[in-house]
Amino acid sequence: MKRHLQSFIHYLTVERGLARNTLESYERDLNQFIDFIGKLGVQSFLETGKLHIAQYLHELKRLGRAPATVSRNIVSIRALFQFLVKQDIMPQDPSLHMETPKLEKRLPKVLSVEEVERLLAAGETSSPSGLRDKAMLELLYATGIRVSELISLNVGDVNVGMGYIHCTGKGSKERIIPLGRIAAACLGHYTESVRPGLLRQDKSEEALFINHLGTRLTRQGFWKIIKRCARDAGIDKEITPHTLRHSFATHLLENGADLRAVQEMLGHADISTTQVYTHVTKTRMKEIYDRTHPRANANMT
Repeated sequence: MKRHLQSFIHYLTVERGLARNTLESYERDLNQFIDFIGKLGVQSFLETGKLHIAQYLHELKRLGRAPATVSRNIVSIRALFQFLVKQDIMPQDPSLHMETPKLEKRLPKVLSVEEVERLLAAGETSSPSGLRDKAMLELLYATGIRVSELISLNVGDVNVGMGYIHCTGKGSKERIIPLGRIAAACLGHYTESVRPGLLRQDKSEEALFINHLGTRLTRQGFWKIIKRCARDAGIDKEITPHTLRHSFATHLLENGADLRAVQEMLGHADISTTQVYTHVTKTRMKEIYDRTHPRANANMT
């Protein structure tokens, strides 16, 4: 079974071009599934039936796994069996018609414009690392790119003079995203005056954002940076590396941006993914109305 799993992962890598994080998620889920049904005595996928899959999903629920985790496992299992049927390894798909748990749609948490301004002003700019952090935060809010895309940027992906960055997102899909004036200025200063001093010995390093060792900054490294800046800014909300991406999209739509343009900048394959931000703007509009209109919460007499 592990051999067929590796063939499936190879197919996702070569023919579907899925991102590394997505591939790792598929492989992790399916290895756990194979290990589980193996303990039930299943020695090959041909022996796998609906009952085995149902038992595995029941086990996930018993362990307290979130509905989103159970749903993701169902997607992984379905994709595997569809591949095996397509390759004539199995005559039929035992995962057909499996019920997917209903997921509660949670609106992304965003910062207000005032909170973003405080966050961007919070970092100290008297040190090279502080100027780097400032450039990263300005770039994230200016472009809405994912944190994985931010730390993957190379120096050659940035054109400060023309005001854009070249970004490679999920599934190796490329897109060009415009830069605002402030972000371009911060990025230009960082690349010209700050980054050379952080390089240390290896002057051939291509990474745009580098750490104190002179190597590419990690996702964990950026997590610590944004948490520290949020604390310094006095922002009590829970902030994740994705918060500026959510705020970028929401603020654009609040100011009249076209939904398709926002979809393109975010790199969403499906516009329904982008539409969640329209719900956020409506919710925020109602909150502002209730808070500011003189008769919004007036008692009727």
